[in-house]
Amino acid sequence: MRIATWNVNSLKARMERVEEWLAQREPDVLLMQETKLSDEAAPEMPFRMAGYELAHHGEGRWNGVAIASRVGIAEIVTNFGDGPVRRSPGPETGSAPMAEALEAEASEATADEARMVSAVCGGIRVVSIYAPNGRALDTPFYRAKLAWFERLARWLREDCDPAQPLVIGGDFNVAPEDADVYDMAFFAGGTHVSEPERAAVAALRDWGLVDAYRLHRPEPGKFSWWDYRAGNFHKGLGMRIDHLYVTRSVADRCTAAEIDRDARKGKLPSDHAPVYIDLAD
Repeated sequence: MRIATWNVNSLKARMERVEEWLAQREPDVLLMQETKLSDEAAPEMPFRMAGYELAHHGEGRWNGVAIASRVGIAEIVTNFGDGPVRRSPGPETGSAPMAEALEAEASEATADEARMVSAVCGGIRVVSIYAPNGRALDTPFYRAKLAWFERLARWLREDCDPAQPLVIGGDFNVAPEDADVYDMAFFAGGTHVSEPERAAVAALRDWGLVDAYRLHRPEPGKFSWWDYRAGNFHKGLGMRIDHLYVTRSVADRCTAAEIDRDARKGKLPSDHAPVYIDLAD
C-alpha cells in the first residue's frame, strides 16, 4: 500500500500534473494540500476516471485539503469536527486598531479554515493537514499557528488512539530538525524552525507518532519544498516541511519512503514535491 502527500499549490493549475503522477507512481492514497478550490469546484470526475474517490474540504481561493483514495473513503471528518469554514484573514496592516482586530481574527479564523480532512482508507485513518504558515515571529499569525497545532494535538488525544493505524500527512510548515533545512543560519530567527513550532511537532511524536520518512532516510539534505525564486530548486536550497507521521502499527509496516524530486521539475510545477511511503500488507 502506498500513501503519499503533496502540496499541489492549486489543484486547478496542477491537475494535469497530478493525473500524470497518479499514473506514474500509483499511490493508493494521495493526501493533498492547498487545493485552492471550493468543494463545488473540486474535480471529482478526473479522479474518478483515474480510479480514485475524492474527499475535498475547501473554501475557494485559499487553503483547501483533499484525500484521493482507490481503497475506499469512509468516516470523513473535516476541520476536527469543529464547524464551518471561515475566510482567511487578509494582509497585516500597521494601524493599532486594525492590528488588534487581526489578532482576534487570525486566532479565530485560522482554527476554522479548510486545513484538515480525515477519512478511513484501506483500514487506516488518514489525515491531510495544511498547517498555517505563521508569516513571522511575534505576530498574531504565528500565535494562531501554534494554537492550530494545539488543536491538532487535542483532536488526537480526544478522538484518536495511538494503538490504531493512523497516518497524518501534509504540509506541516515546520522543519523539525536543523538537518531539514539547507542552512540553519539562514533560517534562524524565522518561522518554520523556531523552538515553539518544533515543540508542537514533538508533541505529536510524544502522543505516539513516528516520522515515517526518517525511518528509511536519516541523511540530511533531503527537502520537499524549494522557493520558486532564484533557482533555489536547482541549487538544492530547500526545506523538509512535508511529512508523513504514522502510529507505531503503521511504522512497523513501512518498507520504504521517498521524496519525489522529479515531480518538482518541468512545466508549471508546485513548489512542493510529493512525499510517499510504502506499507507491507
